[in-house]
Amino acid sequence: MRIARVIGSAVATVKAPSLVGHKLLVVREADERNEVTGPAFVAVDVVGAGSGELVLLAEGSGARETSTTTDQPVDAIIVGILDSLEVDGTVTFRKS
Repeated sequence: MRIARVIGSAVATVKAPSLVGHKLLVVREADERNEVTGPAFVAVDVVGAGSGELVLLAEGSGARETSTTTDQPVDAIIVGILDSLEVDGTVTFRKS
């Protein structure tokens, strides 16, 4: 799994039928210091994440292992919303 920050949303009125009803969010990977890195990409949200939240992502074949995404054309899925992040004994993120 990777940590990412939700930076926006994507709307696609025309998409694979299996994706109808799934919210698509734009995310960027975040490092252990809560800094966003790398390019933006789209992830399917199954936990109700919102803009600005720090989330956990499953990618690749792992993204197709949830009850809602089994055998679906999904490469990244948001599987959790972080409440806090602690690294080497220091809290680097706490949800407000």
